[in-house]
Amino acid sequence: MLGGMALLWRWRARRKAAGLDEARPNLVMGSNVQVCWEKFCRYWQVEPRYVPMVPGRLHLRGAEAAAQCDENTIGVVAIMGSTMDGSYEPVLEISQALDQLQADHGHDVPVHVDGASGGFVAPFLQPHLEWDFRVPRVASINASGHKYGLVYPGVGWILWRSPDALPDDLVFRVNYLGGEMPTFALNFSRPGAQVAAQYYNFVRLGHEGYRHVQQTCRDIALHLSGEIAKIGPFELLTEGRDLPVFAFKLRDDVTAYSVFDLSERLRMRGWQVPAYTFPADLTSTAVMRIVIRNGFSLDLANLLLDDLRKHVKILEHHPQIQPPPEIQQMRRSFKH
Repeated sequence: MLGGMALLWRWRARRKAAGLDEARPNLVMGSNVQVCWEKFCRYWQVEPRYVPMVPGRLHLRGAEAAAQCDENTIGVVAIMGSTMDGSYEPVLEISQALDQLQADHGHDVPVHVDGASGGFVAPFLQPHLEWDFRVPRVASINASGHKYGLVYPGVGWILWRSPDALPDDLVFRVNYLGGEMPTFALNFSRPGAQVAAQYYNFVRLGHEGYRHVQQTCRDIALHLSGEIAKIGPFELLTEGRDLPVFAFKLRDDVTAYSVFDLSERLRMRGWQVPAYTFPADLTSTAVMRIVIRNGFSLDLANLLLDDLRKHVKILEHHPQIQPPPEIQQMRRSFKH
C-alpha cells in the first residue's frame, strides 16, 4: 500500500503541475494480484484495471498492460511470484511495452514490483533475471520478510529507486524521541522483534545461506511437480521453476471427482493443499496449489505423494456426484 500511495501522490503532483484533472486515477494489474492491491484501490478510490487471465496466459504481459494505460494511470503492478501459480511476471517486457507507449502517446507510467515472495527468491536463484532497479522504469519494490525472507509474520520491506520516487509530503518527521526521525507507515507502534529476526538471518545465513535454502525449496518443488505429473489425471500449469510454488489441475476428461474432493481427502491426512478457482476470465478452471517453504523436506514431499496417489485411486473407484456450478463455486478447502 505504501508503494501505491507513492505512485498516486506522484501522479497527482504531475497532473497538478500541468493544470490537469486529478479525479480519475487508475492502476493497471493482472487479475491474479494479491488482495492487498484491491484494498489499496478501494481505500484510496483508485480505479483498478485488471487484465484477465486467459488460457495460455496466466499472468500480466507487456502488451496487455500497455493497452490498459492512459494519462490517468498512476502505475502498473508487476508481480514477482503470482499468488495463483507461483510464476514471475515479465517485468522487463512490461517495462519495454510502457517505453513504447510513452514514445507513441507520451504517457510516462512507472512500474511497482510486488516482490512479496520473489523478492527473496529471484536474487539468489535467478541473479541474471532483470526485474529490479536494473529496469529503469521500476520505481519501487516491496518484499515480505515473513514469506521467503524466513521470518515469522509481521515484517515487510519496500524500497524506492531514489528519494524523488517517494514524495516528501508522505513522510512525517518527529523529534520527541530525542532526535528527528522520518516515518512513513500506515500503522502505529509495532514490535521490533521481526526486524531483529530478519537482521539475524541476514547475518547468520548470508547470501550463500539464502541461496542454499531457496535452492532446496525449488528442488523439492520440482521433484513434487514432476512426480505429480506422472500420476495420471493431472495437468501441470506451472512446475515451481520461478517460485518454489506450482499449480495443477485435473485433465478435462476427468469428471468422476474434482480437485475439491481431492483437497478434502488430503485434509483428512493432515495436508492443507488448497483447491480454488482462477479469477476472471478463467473462473471455470479449478486448481490445486502447493507452496514449498523452508522445513518442508524431501521425506515430507514423498509422504504427500504417497497420500496423493492413494486418494486418487480411492476417488477413481468411488466417483463423486458433483454439485451444480453455483454450489461448486462455494466449496472451500478449509475454513480459518
